[in-house]
Amino acid sequence: MASGLNRLEFDLQQAGLVVAHQASRIIVKTGHDVVRDAQAFCPVKTGNLRSSISVDFRYNGLEFEAGPTASYGGFVENGTSRMAPRAYLGPAFDRNVPGVVTALGLLGASVIEGTGP
Repeated sequence: MASGLNRLEFDLQQAGLVVAHQASRIIVKTGHDVVRDAQAFCPVKTGNLRSSISVDFRYNGLEFEAGPTASYGGFVENGTSRMAPRAYLGPAFDRNVPGVVTALGLLGASVIEGTGP
């Protein structure tokens, strides 16, 4: 009986690692997709803003932060009193959020149903 419980505990631990790895893959792909789209949507005058858009990952790829390092990126995104907003990062994020929500939902459902990791 004890060996059966030990095996179950081991299986549950392994499933958690597999799920975390798969979730990380989904989020990393989404982070790169957000950068790709933000660069495509970004208005270009010199190319500096576009080339400064990047992504950083934390917590083993389970969280990301995407955006420009150019100091004026927020002014372009949100506008100023003298310039209308020319959003590029928000639309890139909005375009990719539904896909990541769906993918993570399917991953969770596969675990609950017992068809996944």
